[in-house]
Amino acid sequence: MPRFTRFAALAAAGLALTACATTDDLGDVPEPMGRFLLGHAVTVVEEPQIGPFSREATDEAWEEAINFAMTERFGRYDGDKYFHIATKVDGYALAMVGIPLVFTPKSVLVASVTVWDDEKGTKINEDPEIFTVSEELSIEQLIGTGLTKTADEQMLSLARALAKRVHQWMLENPDWFGDASLMDPATTSAGRPAPTAGTIPPQFARVKDGELEGGTEVGGTSTGVKADTPPGATVETTTTEGMVVESSS
Repeated sequence: MPRFTRFAALAAAGLALTACATTDDLGDVPEPMGRFLLGHAVTVVEEPQIGPFSREATDEAWEEAINFAMTERFGRYDGDKYFHIATKVDGYALAMVGIPLVFTPKSVLVASVTVWDDEKGTKINEDPEIFTVSEELSIEQLIGTGLTKTADEQMLSLARALAKRVHQWMLENPDWFGDASLMDPATTSAGRPAPTAGTIPPQFARVKDGELEGGTEVGGTSTGVKADTPPGATVETTTTEGMVVESSS
């Protein structure tokens, strides 16, 4: 099956069950989730399916966006047992410029997620859970984010939507993370809001007419687009307790 057809089938199946997400809850103390404390957030990108009418992004850009979003959301917890979140990007579409209200390509991310128990060194869910998400709900979706956002911003929005869906799934399985009553209140807490809630951090911010919008330092052009990446990138390997990740551009 051609890659576009395979991606369309995969994305359509997921989106049929998934509404657009909002992530305004990042500014709140997170819902209780047992003894959870984030250990590592690791992302693997290996030849993902790329949808039609899509910008093509680097593996490293996806890794940065998803690891940031997972840490932003799950780093709010202050439990006493470490858990790791491993994500594999299966496919994506980053909307290109279209015709507002007539033809507006959509951004979509399909990813598989596995949660690891650090103490046991084992997977909690043996089979990866597959998620399909669109960008966070906003008025910009009506005119197409290909017109209003850089690739970096689209990836951040999709990554945040993915992190929220993963969070909802984990909250549905409270027995995974232990009994919160066993924690020592002197060394743990109910958690905290994310300091980056409601913002576009500098590394994902938009640059317009040579000036940065949404951040305080330079760093927000579409650096994650493959056409802007020099060839011959090196392979990087990261090892985390029981998880080995290899990535290349």
